[in-house]
Amino acid sequence: MIKQAMVLAGPKQSFSLQELVIPPLKFNQVLIKVTACGLCRTDIHILDNDIPHINYPIVPGHEIVGQIIAINESVSDFTIGDRVGVPWLFKTCGGCKFCLEGCENLCENIVFTGCNVDGGFSSHVIANSDFIVKLPDNYSDEELAPFLCAGLIGHRAISFIPENAVNIGLYGFGAASHIAIQVLLAKNKNVFAFTRPNDKIKQNFAKSLGASEAYGSDFIPETKLDASLVFASDGNVVVNALKATQRGGIVILAGIYMTDIPSFPYEIIWNEKSIRSVANLTRADMHNFIDFIKNNKIKTHVNIYRLNELNQAISDMKGGRVKGAIVIKP
Repeated sequence: MIKQAMVLAGPKQSFSLQELVIPPLKFNQVLIKVTACGLCRTDIHILDNDIPHINYPIVPGHEIVGQIIAINESVSDFTIGDRVGVPWLFKTCGGCKFCLEGCENLCENIVFTGCNVDGGFSSHVIANSDFIVKLPDNYSDEELAPFLCAGLIGHRAISFIPENAVNIGLYGFGAASHIAIQVLLAKNKNVFAFTRPNDKIKQNFAKSLGASEAYGSDFIPETKLDASLVFASDGNVVVNALKATQRGGIVILAGIYMTDIPSFPYEIIWNEKSIRSVANLTRADMHNFIDFIKNNKIKTHVNIYRLNELNQAISDMKGGRVKGAIVIKP
């Protein structure tokens, strides 16, 4: 069987549309016909070779929605015809220190969809049935796709915000933040958005979704933040987030890659402020978040591109020309 896929031959190259042979299914694997796949900032980091252990040539894409069309005989939890989501986490070893302690997101032998194995910028994708999820009926395929990473990583980042925190900052207002703001508002938080300086379009977009205020990321508001989520990959933003966060507050770094954080005076982090990173996700995160969106309507704003328009979609994301999320449809 043949699939059409957008292949990245190596770092900083353009994607090319190719026909590839689909290999036989192995233990616990299913074959999925892709109906939508979100474009994530991580896909751009894979393009730019910003993260380690990328298996070029590779088919990226890890916000995958599709229908199961074939299963290995070892699979019992899914059937042909199920609509499922495939996340960044393709497989963990189950036996290392972190897996045994319930931290499979830190697995020493972790395998990532669209980075170590081919992903969803394709007509078909193979997935491990232990790491996929059935999706709720109250969303379209296109609406669901951004939830599979932008939504999931935001959900995990939000879980580290103290319960008594009220004023929350979102730095970088792309696909993840436009979902996270809705989750935070559902939790009765007061949200401040921070975009690229002078990006009035994104700032107005943030306000339309319920942000109390929206500023450039270089602005320090009078209202001190209890917690800040940084989705931007610019390390300079971390210093500004620390300045805007009050004593005892936390700055949470939710991206998989960030440029160097510049040095800063100790007084900026003094008074028991803290910084922590968020890495990947667990299956528990995935199932909890899918339950949340099933019971709380979260609207994803999607911009749809065809499979052969992936290079243009990447250019538009890099240029900040898109509000919300980008979804690729085969």
